[in-house]
This record gives sequence, structure tokens and C-alpha cells, in this order.
Amino acid sequence: MKTGSPRRVPIIATLVVFAAALIMVGLGVWQLRRAEEKSAIIDQLRANPSRPPAAFPEAGPVPDSLMFRRSTITCPAVVRWSVEAGRAADGVTGFRFMAHCRGERGGAGPLIAVGVSDRPDAAPLWNGGVVRGWITRAPDHRPLLALVSGPEVILPPMLIAADAPAGLRPLAPPRVENIPNNHTSYAVQWFSFAAIALVIYALALRRRQTKTR
Repeated sequence: MKTGSPRRVPIIATLVVFAAALIMVGLGVWQLRRAEEKSAIIDQLRANPSRPPAAFPEAGPVPDSLMFRRSTITCPAVVRWSVEAGRAADGVTGFRFMAHCRGERGGAGPLIAVGVSDRPDAAPLWNGGVVRGWITRAPDHRPLLALVSGPEVILPPMLIAADAPAGLRPLAPPRVENIPNNHTSYAVQWFSFAAIALVIYALALRRRQTKTR
């Protein structure tokens, strides 16, 4: 009995699969590099709170060298308040009140996270003054898709107040532990995707060859 000759490996499909696998491997290598960069940034941020106080930046972007540095600023007057979820220094979660201050020359001034309240409608009876705390960036409320694929946004500087006005709990100081470094796990995922794609394609080729015998 004469058996059929095995079919040749499909060139185009093979090239597509291998190209996709190479792209995944490349993304994995890029994530490993990002992990090294993020680790260096975290080391710097961990050391910043113990460094000498720095002048509060007038505008963003806030460089990593200033993140979590101690600083003292003056809020001439509070123009408006904004509220979001926050955590107090004692671990209690609530509503973080942020003061949008008037500038020294009448324009927009600094943004200060002043404290945490149990109620979102209980604006503090505070209208400015000298505030000491830690430099950070204003929160980014864009959705996840915009964070990943959208254009880069320059966030203005914000001061996390070390002391809270009457009626509010002091805010938790910035912690390096709250900054994730997931790039290594992302790299493992990309390498795994590449390996899975190659294994699935190899099994598909084997099944195709078996059917032609």
C-alpha cells in the first residue's frame, strides 16, 4: 500500500508564529530592563526622606530626586477642596482632603493633601498657612487603558502634609512599599506566552503531519 508523502512545513505560518514569539521575547527582555531601572528608582526614593529638605517645585514634572523629600510651603488661601480615598497615619481609611491653594501672585498655587476625614462632605475649617510635609506627584485618575496606551501626562507637584488641621487625621507618609515593581513578573509572562505559542504550533504541525500519513 502506498502512503502519501508528508506535507512540507507551511512557511508563512511558521514565519508568523516565530515572529510573534520573537516579539514576545523582546517584550520580556524590555520588561527585565525596566525592572532594573525601577529598582534603582525605588532605592533612590527610599533614601529621599532622610535627605535634607528641598524647595517645593513650582510645576511638574517632579523628578525622582525630589520625590518623598521633605519640604515646607505656604498656602496663602484655599481656593477649593477636592476629595478622594485616602489612608491616615494610624491606618484608618477614609476621605483624603486636598487643598487647591491660591498662588502668591493670584494664580494657581500649590496642591496640598492636608488630612483624612470619615466624611466626604466635612471640609476642614482651614484656609491656609505654613505646611510642612513630603513632596510627591498629584494623583493620576486616568483609566487603566489611558495609563497604558495614552500619551504621557505631566502631573503637578503635591505636598503630603505631616500635620493635619483640626478635625482631620494626619495622612500616612509616602512609602516606597506602595510603589510596585512588577516588571519581572511581566517579563516571565511574556516569555511564557512565547514558549506556549511555540509548543502549540509544534503540536499543530505534528498533528498535521500525522494526518497526512
